[in-house]
Parts: sequence; C-alpha cells; structure tokens
Amino acid sequence: MSGKVFLIGAGPGDPELMTLRALRMLQEADVVVYDRLVSDDILALHTDGAQLIPVGKAPKCHTVPQDRINGILLEQARAGHTVARLKGGDPMIFGRGSEEAAYLMAHGVMVEYAPGITAAQGASCSTGVPLTHRGLATSVQYVTGHRQADKVLDLDWKRLADPDSTLVVYMGVANIGQIAMGLMTENLPGSTPVLAVGKATTPHERRLISRLDQLATDVRAADLKAPTLFIIGQVVSLYAQRSVTELLEQAHG
Repeated sequence: MSGKVFLIGAGPGDPELMTLRALRMLQEADVVVYDRLVSDDILALHTDGAQLIPVGKAPKCHTVPQDRINGILLEQARAGHTVARLKGGDPMIFGRGSEEAAYLMAHGVMVEYAPGITAAQGASCSTGVPLTHRGLATSVQYVTGHRQADKVLDLDWKRLADPDSTLVVYMGVANIGQIAMGLMTENLPGSTPVLAVGKATTPHERRLISRLDQLATDVRAADLKAPTLFIIGQVVSLYAQRSVTELLEQAHG
C-alpha cells in the first residue's frame, strides 16, 4: 500500500514562522527527510519515533545527489510511510520542490504541499527592511546567485538592474562580485544600498550594510558564509530608519 509525501516549507529558521499546516504535516509523518538548512528547533517538532533521514547539501558538496533524494522519497512512500519532505524556506522557491513532486507523481505517489515563509520574507521582517515601499520600489525580483554544476551565471542583467525594483539574491555569496558587476554594467548605480543577511531569523543572524560597488570587498572582509541573502535596492535606506550614509559610516568605522 503506497504512502504519501508532504512537501513542507519549514521557513527561514525560526520555528514560530512555520504555518499550522506545516506543523500538522510534520507531526503526522513517520519518516522525515530533511535538508541541511532546517533548524534543530524545527526538526525537534517531529513525532516521537519518526525516522529521520538527512539529505543536506552544501555549496560544492552534494552529499546526497538529487536523484538519490528522489529515490529515497519514492522508496519510503512505496513502503507505506507518510513522508515529510522538510525544506528550508518555501519548497517552491529555489527549493526544487516541483521537481521532486513531478518525479513522485509520475510514479503514482500522492503529494501534498505546505508553503513556507521564504528567506526573503524572513529577512525583511527580522531587519525591518520592506521588499516594496511606495516611492522606493514598486516590485521585487527573486533570483538565485548560482547555477547547477557551477555553470556560467547567465542572468538577465538588464532586467535585474531596475532602480525602481528590489532585487533579492539567494545563494549568491560565492558570486556576489560578478553579480554586482553585472548590475553596474547595466547602469544600476554603484551607490545602490545593499543589505546582506546571514542565517535570517535565527539566533545566529548576521547583517552587513554595504553598497553595490563595495559589496564584494565587504562580504570578503566580513567572511560571510551561506546561507546569506542579499537585498539590493533603495528600500535598504529604511533599515533602522537611518540614512544609508549613516549606516555605511557605522559599518566602516
């Protein structure tokens, strides 16, 4: 008798940011297949006796390849288990949730979803920097800062370099210099403010204020590591209700 798989968004790290639906699904599961970025506090919410299967990935270190993750989910469901596929953030935003769902459904396994608060929303709320704001940003764009198998970062720089939009870069620490240069090449001013947020909403959250033309240097100096999110645009000027000039002066002593 086939089981089923819940694709659950665990949110950015703070367990209070999980939805009630996500919590219910996690506690109904007898197998939990979880990513590296799922916090210990969230993982601890599983039902006693549930089997825990880590399938975490780190930059340039995919301990469990995606094909094997798909296989684990299928094997557990076919064994009759209710499986919680627990992902950081939202499974449908740079989480490969749709790929896993397509694979499972093609093999006759029922899939249900629980959306999660994505890292951009978590960072926005923890820092007080909005993603849109009247007079500063009328839209927001999400983009991933790396390509599978380290392929060339062939982003649409012209579209992304919109001064009236907020750009949020996920998974971009390794390529942030290239990203900043690509945006400035399409005339996004080097003075554009940037807020980098590492491990947003967790007790280990780190913040860095910079500007586009200093960003790569500042990130290296701060030794920021993944997961770090970059918010690029004029909305950063609202951080703590202080001017970007004041924030930069504080950041650089």
